[in-house]
Amino acid sequence: MNNQPPVRDERTVAVENASYRLAFNVLIFGLFVIVFVRGLVLHQGLWDVLGLVIVSGWVAIFRQWRQRILSRRWWLVGMGIALLGAVVAVAAVVLLIRFWHPWR
Repeated sequence: MNNQPPVRDERTVAVENASYRLAFNVLIFGLFVIVFVRGLVLHQGLWDVLGLVIVSGWVAIFRQWRQRILSRRWWLVGMGIALLGAVVAVAAVVLLIRFWHPWR
């Protein structure tokens, strides 16, 4: 080993960012699994863990917005995904209330 610092070029930065993205995805989907297990199997509250997932997404979006790297296409795709998620959530709640009555 030598004592010289490693060279940081564009490729190094791209590989680091890709590894951070992969680690973030593993963490987020792991938290989703925990939320699923806590909610459906253990019947525990899940809003604390789900809040971590939501806040971490907001932090990333806010940082990118402050650095002015978000495009119009990104906003359109993001709003479309948010709208689709809201529709799926409302449908799931309606179906659960209509067909599954744990309080009866």
